[in-house]
Amino acid sequence: MTLLWNPQRPSPMPYHRYRPFHDRVRVPVTGRDWPAARLERAPLWVPVDLRDGNQALAEPMDTPRKRRLFDLLVRLGFKEIEVGYPSASRTDFDFVRHLVTSGAVPRDVTPVVFTPARPDLIDRTFESIEGMERAVVHLYVATSPVWREVVLRRDRAEIARTVREAAELMARRAGDAPGVRFQFSPETFNLTEPDFVLELCDGLTGLWDASPDRPVTHNLPATVEIATPNVYADQIEYMHRHLARRDSVILSVHPHNDRGTGVACAELAVLAGAQRVEGCLFGNGERTGNVDLVTLALNLFAQGVDPMVDFGDIDAVRETVEHCNRIPVPVRHPYAGDLVHTAFSGTHQDAISKGLAEHARRAAESGVPEREAPWAVPYLPVDPADLGRTYEAVIRVNSQSGKGGSAYLLRARHGVDLPEPMRPEFAVAVQEMTDASGREATADELYDLFAAAYLAEGEVALDDWSVHEESPGLHRFVCTLRVGERTGDHEGAGPGPLTAFADALTGAGVKTEVLELVEDGPVTFARCRVDGRAVWGAGRADGSPLTGSVRAVLSAANRAAR
Repeated sequence: MTLLWNPQRPSPMPYHRYRPFHDRVRVPVTGRDWPAARLERAPLWVPVDLRDGNQALAEPMDTPRKRRLFDLLVRLGFKEIEVGYPSASRTDFDFVRHLVTSGAVPRDVTPVVFTPARPDLIDRTFESIEGMERAVVHLYVATSPVWREVVLRRDRAEIARTVREAAELMARRAGDAPGVRFQFSPETFNLTEPDFVLELCDGLTGLWDASPDRPVTHNLPATVEIATPNVYADQIEYMHRHLARRDSVILSVHPHNDRGTGVACAELAVLAGAQRVEGCLFGNGERTGNVDLVTLALNLFAQGVDPMVDFGDIDAVRETVEHCNRIPVPVRHPYAGDLVHTAFSGTHQDAISKGLAEHARRAAESGVPEREAPWAVPYLPVDPADLGRTYEAVIRVNSQSGKGGSAYLLRARHGVDLPEPMRPEFAVAVQEMTDASGREATADELYDLFAAAYLAEGEVALDDWSVHEESPGLHRFVCTLRVGERTGDHEGAGPGPLTAFADALTGAGVKTEVLELVEDGPVTFARCRVDGRAVWGAGRADGSPLTGSVRAVLSAANRAAR
């Protein structure tokens, strides 16, 4: 049915070639608890940058790069780190051995190593961790129908037998070593029949004799995203409810980002019962990447939940990851990109500028430092300073910007606080400059524009002047004025120094009336009516408030003459 308000028409794309998720896997959901749950604590984060992320690089990391990234992960506070696929390459094997022999692994950090369900590769994996105090050996096998039928050419019973034989070998190789635990991933879990996943997982929980003090990890990956995140949450909740020995199982998830919803999948999976999340810093990984642990952790942080990892210097984290991966982090990447805290739009800038001012006011009023005061600034979900960022890049000015952005930069970088009614006038000049250049204006360029417009000499010049109070309420201003090519001595009288100066200007042929004076900081501002035109002027005080006021009135006179 065509809707009057929606004129879209069928596209020529062959969408009929693709099957919806409900035709590919059945999700047996009877009632959902996860929609009412809340994210109130961080799961166990497990970065897989050194294995899954590394496999996705055009130039895989060598040992120095892997070590640099491993050290970063330790400093950030990760306590379980997947360090490699030791049977896949000599480089991966050597790196795991490097960790064993170099003493690089702190006592509270557990490395994870990855192996397929093949005896020779399992043996190679155990060789790599020999001498390691603690480790998790991660076994995986693809389990979905399309993999069983197209790639592995094995039925369910054959897959189950392969998994059991591999798990038995792992148990024999581990022996009685208390420092070795086990993990199982039914790869392509989200396309596998739920009853088959339960059969495999429960079988291994029993075979490995999982207990609360030596739990087994069952890691359920969305290897390729197939549906909206709520479907993955339903699948995780089903497993959470039905896994045997639930108190002896760590329920883990490993979302990918094929539909662009990896973060949402992970968050909803935690609501559904997941206790552990595997991913990569900034979402590196094959195809569209693994789920982004930085975004996940800082999403919690922005909700007032301790992320249990430290991203307080996000630029240093990004620099290290970019060096190790040889892949740049996009400028719009959540929390970490160069432009994520930046506003170019005038309305955004105005809201942020007012929000920062209000934040400072409330902090002062409550007697706490601004860095500790509750945060509530429009368009900024977190305080950039909490991530190690400065405020310099928060507001930047281009042709899309308005009066608030220019005013904020002048105040923040040069101490020039334009009065609110003056800002539209200056914004016109900024607009003309940025339209002409086609690029953004720096804070220094904005100050140069302000100085040229308001502080430079003009048609009217004040060569010499003095003022004194002749009697109470009567001031006399004596000066030498140059108006165009004419120079002469003039004087004026009034109830104050500035009204007396305005009278002197009027006597010199520049009819002037002072309407408003704003003395705030190093620059004084005056709004005057000059020859019938209301204009703003500005003058540097240079330690004397009266000097700044006189110069501001003179500036207004010159602006009216242009």
